[in-house]
Amino acid sequence: MLYTYFTYILLGLALTLPVGPVTIQMLRQGLSGGFWHSWFVGMGGMTVDLLLVFLFYFGLSTYILDVPYLQPVMWFIGFLFLIYLGIQSIKDSTTTLDFTQGHKKKKPSLTKAYGSGFVIALTPGYIMFWLGILGTLLASSLTDAKGSLSFLLVAGGIVTGILIHDILFSWIVSYSRKLLKPIAIQYISVGAGLILIAFGLYFGYECIQSFRGELAL
Repeated sequence: MLYTYFTYILLGLALTLPVGPVTIQMLRQGLSGGFWHSWFVGMGGMTVDLLLVFLFYFGLSTYILDVPYLQPVMWFIGFLFLIYLGIQSIKDSTTTLDFTQGHKKKKPSLTKAYGSGFVIALTPGYIMFWLGILGTLLASSLTDAKGSLSFLLVAGGIVTGILIHDILFSWIVSYSRKLLKPIAIQYISVGAGLILIAFGLYFGYECIQSFRGELAL
């Protein structure tokens, strides 16, 4: 049992290593607000993970993306939100962040940091990722002889792995910002903004494709 749990912790860590919009937003918030702001972005994303695990357990996940026009709407919301975050990141980069002398701009609220992670994760692409990879693992665990126990070990291990990644990443970003010069932080903020805008444009493309698919039905 412990072997299964720790195996899926490693899987959860591996699944979070590829850089996505949530990770970029964690980086952006960590540089401007520190550990807690970065981690709260991750917690927002993890809330979506836990909601999907709950839906998997009760067999409702297969109906999520079957609602007419739900996918285009979700892609569109993600498109608008990521474009907004990207532009905001570039605008914020013009403010000097001199951490060494204690001159900091006003930190964004933790609630906004959490909400940004939640909204970014609440997209069809993210849900399809869970349905495609994790959904198969979780569904097979329910058919196991141990049933609910196997499901909890698999889901718990994966979520724990994601949590460990978020905490370590937030700590690294928070610690690194103390070593970086203000100009370096500004460049990173601009880079993060451009990446978020690029993800937003991709979401916009997927929105159009999804809408065309709905019209073709």
